[in-house]
Amino acid sequence: MTTTIPATAALKAQARRLRNALGARGQTLSHSAALELVAQTHGMADWNTAAALSPAGQALQPHTVGEPVRGHYLGQPFTGRVHALRRKGAVHMEIEIQLDQPVNVSRSALFEAPRRRIRATIGPEGRSIGATSDGVPHLQIAAA
Repeated sequence: MTTTIPATAALKAQARRLRNALGARGQTLSHSAALELVAQTHGMADWNTAAALSPAGQALQPHTVGEPVRGHYLGQPFTGRVHALRRKGAVHMEIEIQLDQPVNVSRSALFEAPRRRIRATIGPEGRSIGATSDGVPHLQIAAA
């Protein structure tokens, strides 16, 4: 099921109207709490997710919540689904991915460090802004 999210400006206007309506009834609500409630009324977990999925947010990145993805994390191949997206400035997004199978991120043969969920800040091309000492991005993703 696809949910259509209004533009960020429309969501903020809804939050202002909610806050004003509750204020007229003697109930106080912070603007951030109103934004969270508006996001939830549109089926989103929180304001950051709603803002990332609004038409303005979609222009910044090609992925959507629930989308299957594949790629490499710290040199290990993975498959998974986008769990969350958050806007980080004008061109970057923080992406959180729930992996289908744990990925061992340890380079040591003496122990394992499995990860079931990963989070990184990515640019529009799907590569993390963080990189290893040899210049390889920590995370590289593509649609599955």
